[in-house]
Amino acid sequence: MEAMSSLTRVGRYWNQLRGLSVAEIVEKAGSTASRAMIRRPAVETVPLPRPMLPEPTWLSLQQPSRRGVVLRRADELLDGRWRILAKPMELAFPPEWNCNPAGGARVPLTTGRRFSVRDIETAGDYKYLLEVHRHGELVLLAQAWHFSGERRYLDALGDLLGSWFAQCPFPHGAAWSCPGEAGIRLINWALAWQLVGGIRSPLFDNPVGKVLRTDWLNSVWRHAEFIESHPGRRAVGDHKRIAELAGLYVAGVTWPHWDEATTWRSVAREGLEKEVPQQIAADGVCREQSIGVQQAVWDCLMFAGLASRSTDAPFSAKYWQRLEAMLEFLAAIMDAGGHVPQLGDADSSLTTGLGLGSGSCVFHGQLATGALLFQNASLARKAGVVDPVTEWLLGGAACEEFDDLMLKGAVATPRTDFPEGGVYVLGANLDTPAEFRAVVDAGALGLAGVAAHGHADALSFTLSMAGCEFLVDPGTGTYLGAESWRNGFRGTAMHNTLSLDGDDQAVSGGRFIWTRRYQTRVVERHDSPREERLVAEHDGYRRKPGRPVHRRAWLFDRPSGTLSVTDSVSGSGVQDVRLHWHFSEECSVTCTPDGLHVSNGPVCLEMLLPPGGEVSVLHGSETPLTGWVSRGYDQRVPCTTVIWRAQVAAGMPMETVFRRLC
Repeated sequence: MEAMSSLTRVGRYWNQLRGLSVAEIVEKAGSTASRAMIRRPAVETVPLPRPMLPEPTWLSLQQPSRRGVVLRRADELLDGRWRILAKPMELAFPPEWNCNPAGGARVPLTTGRRFSVRDIETAGDYKYLLEVHRHGELVLLAQAWHFSGERRYLDALGDLLGSWFAQCPFPHGAAWSCPGEAGIRLINWALAWQLVGGIRSPLFDNPVGKVLRTDWLNSVWRHAEFIESHPGRRAVGDHKRIAELAGLYVAGVTWPHWDEATTWRSVAREGLEKEVPQQIAADGVCREQSIGVQQAVWDCLMFAGLASRSTDAPFSAKYWQRLEAMLEFLAAIMDAGGHVPQLGDADSSLTTGLGLGSGSCVFHGQLATGALLFQNASLARKAGVVDPVTEWLLGGAACEEFDDLMLKGAVATPRTDFPEGGVYVLGANLDTPAEFRAVVDAGALGLAGVAAHGHADALSFTLSMAGCEFLVDPGTGTYLGAESWRNGFRGTAMHNTLSLDGDDQAVSGGRFIWTRRYQTRVVERHDSPREERLVAEHDGYRRKPGRPVHRRAWLFDRPSGTLSVTDSVSGSGVQDVRLHWHFSEECSVTCTPDGLHVSNGPVCLEMLLPPGGEVSVLHGSETPLTGWVSRGYDQRVPCTTVIWRAQVAAGMPMETVFRRLC
């Protein structure tokens, strides 16, 4: 078994190298060498912390609304009713930390950095395991105590934390396998620490509490040193590096009780300032081409930024500009109904527990927070209301400015083109009940290297009308389930684009590896009061005979509310072409003599398919794997997928027309 494991590991590394350019290999080798040089053995004894009063605080401690929701969720937690990756689960309280809540796999207490959480036979699905170790529930309990003053919530927090210290000793087990996850845990600890009152918290009043305080501070130091001396195995440009650095920075600000805290802040600040332009395009698109990564990265950068505002060395203007640009991109792709396309990998992970008891949408919360941070009226307009998470972060006084921003009457979607990130928004009457919005992906496969969280979705697009979804990105499914499902959801056929011979636009080398990536190019972009036009192409099928290139043109006629999508494939001879169209699970799809009639509630759409060809309408099919949509991690429901297939001569245009009926 061990030999097989080693062989598998070698194969994975080989596929990773195959996916890298020469320049990327050189950078990775240099990064690996640099990390090896700075790694050092763990210090046996943690230095004694200096009492520092008053402690720095960067979190608003004003009580927001929705008290009842927080207390109800906290009570559910105490009864053993957890929510992990948005799924209800029955666990003990405190839980058995080294037992995977999904499936019950027991993780051995080997040295964490030698343990692979992706070993599904040993650890089960690591997403569930790591999510519990993020300690978002500590924040929920701290909120409940902050609201109610009831000692039972404070004692429960102490029990939860104490059990974790006992079961997850440094550096053993899954909890210590990933510096990025350690960084996220530090962010949650910092939030909980401030909410319970810091070093003078009543949590530490009795002898047991004093031991807990010592253990907590010791573990903070261990976490920070673990991150600072054992950075992730990835080169510059991986979002987990941002999580590492954000957690390290937040720890350096929240717990300045050691001389090392100055170094933590310095190292983290320098690293984050370097990573932000590497990972976030100037137009605000996350280069990993993943909406899940985009959400997590913004959260981490925002928490680090908030912490920096309590110091005399806040982050640069460029840092904050990228964060604002990220939200402007989010506002552009969100439709009038609040739906956000699931570009790339989109799982259900939460960075912190601040929203566990809010019941609010994480994307709306980010927009509301950003509106106040940047005094951006457009973001306020898109958010609509202030959510409880924003109130926790910024305080009631700051949130009072939200209404003033709303009254400025700004356009909710001021930008529609994101050329560096390769995303474009076409449509009319945006952010109104009459909205017609198409979000086009004409960007890269993912961030350099193996493009781990990117999907083979070149020239795919989503379509919504009046806030109702029609064409959707089916999402992610799972990372570590059956490989056929993982490859299916991230493959070309599960996106609203064209495939040749049923093959993906890129070659998969594993669950998080693409070995042959495509290049995309925007050929034309035109926008006038009457019509919009976008033409783009990709070379993902250049490996095939004739080196074909797929070109797609979108033409939106505003007066008629009609979108024409014309595909063509260059090359030679006849190609086996398939057009894939995935509709929301809320849609009803009916075949007509000319094409399809599609309705979502009262909103109706006529879809005209290219002449000729074979039309298949599939719903929840496993052979072929299509007709599914995943709205959360490890979740899927049937939806309707339409496939148009024909043998098409090179250069022959194929036009599909979408026309709103009502």
